[in-house]
Amino acid sequence: MALGASLLMTACASVAPPQPPSLDLPKPPPDLRAARKGEHVTLTWTVPGVTTDRQTMRKAGATRICRGLDSHLTQCGKPVGETVTAASPAAVGKKVTGTYVDTLPAQLESDEHGGFATYAVEVLNVAGRGAGLSNQVRVRLARTFPPPRDFAARVAGEGVVLTWTGDPAETRATPSLHYVYRISRRLAGSAQWSVAGEIAAGVSRNHSFTDSSIDWEKTYDYRAETLTVITSDDKTEAQIEGDDSPEIRVFAHDVFPPAVPSGLQAVSSGPGQKSFVDLVWAPASDIDLDGYNVYRHEEGSAPVKVNSELAKAPAYRDANVMTGKRYFYSVSAVDVRGNESARSEEASETVP
Repeated sequence: MALGASLLMTACASVAPPQPPSLDLPKPPPDLRAARKGEHVTLTWTVPGVTTDRQTMRKAGATRICRGLDSHLTQCGKPVGETVTAASPAAVGKKVTGTYVDTLPAQLESDEHGGFATYAVEVLNVAGRGAGLSNQVRVRLARTFPPPRDFAARVAGEGVVLTWTGDPAETRATPSLHYVYRISRRLAGSAQWSVAGEIAAGVSRNHSFTDSSIDWEKTYDYRAETLTVITSDDKTEAQIEGDDSPEIRVFAHDVFPPAVPSGLQAVSSGPGQKSFVDLVWAPASDIDLDGYNVYRHEEGSAPVKVNSELAKAPAYRDANVMTGKRYFYSVSAVDVRGNESARSEEASETVP
C-alpha cells in the first residue's frame, strides 16, 4: 500500500521545462573609469562576475580596449589594446578590478580645449564573443607638458625652498588654456601626497617656491608637475595633470636661529624706590620661538647672560643693579630647538 502511494506521488510530480544553454556572454561593465596623467590614460573597471543570462562567469576571455573621437561609440571597431584578467570573481570569491594604461598618440594632443577621446571596454568570453560595450567615458585631449626641469630643494630658515626651470614660451597662456606648476609633498615613508603649493607657469624661466608649512626635524619627499588648466565658456575649470618629476628627499633640519630682537629700551626705577632696570623690546614673530636671553655688561667688560631661565615675554626686570652704575643691555631670541639669534643692538641706563 505504501509502495503504491509512493509511486503515485512520483508519477504526479511536475517536471521543469528544459533550460536553454547559457550563451556565456560576460555582462558589460557599468563602471568604467578613466584618469589621465600626461600622455597616459589609466582605465579601471569591475570584471563581470555574471553572464548576460545571470549565470556565474567561471572564466573570462580577453577585454578589448576601445577608443574613438566620436562623442559616443556604437561599436569597438579596431581596439587600441587588449588585456586578460588573471582571475575571475568566481575563482577568487571577491570583486576583481581590471586595469589598462593607454598611451595617447602625440597627434591626438591639441592646444585646443574642446577635444575629447571616448573610451569603452568590451569583455569577451573564452570563445572571443562579447555582449557589447561597457559604459563610456570621455577624456580631454588638451596638450600636457613634461615635468619641470632641474627640480631641486634646499633647507632655509623660512622652510624648504624648491627650485626648477621651465620654458615661458612653451607654457604661454591662451584665453582657454593656462598652465600651473604644482609642488606635492609627503612625509617619508607615507603613501599620501598633498599639495604644498602652486604657482603660474610661463612667467619666467627660473622658478622657486618656499614650503614654510613643514615640521622641523622631519624628512619629506617632493615632486613637481605641470598642470594644464582648461577654462570653459561658462568659466568653469578642468585640470589635466602632467607627468611627475623625479622625487627628491629633504631632511628639514633646523639650524636657523630666530630673527634678532629689535627696539630694546631700558628704563631705571625712580628715586626712593628699590633699584632696578626694566627692559622692553619688540616681540619676535618666529612661530618656533621659545623665549629670550638677556645680556648685560659694564663699560669695558664683556656681556654676560643675566637670566637663569628664558624670558617668555619681550620684557625683563633686572633687580641686581647698584646705584650710580651704568649698564649696557642686549637681548637674543631662542627657538624650541635651542638655536639662538645674534644679540640685539644695545640699550644703556644709569641707575640713580
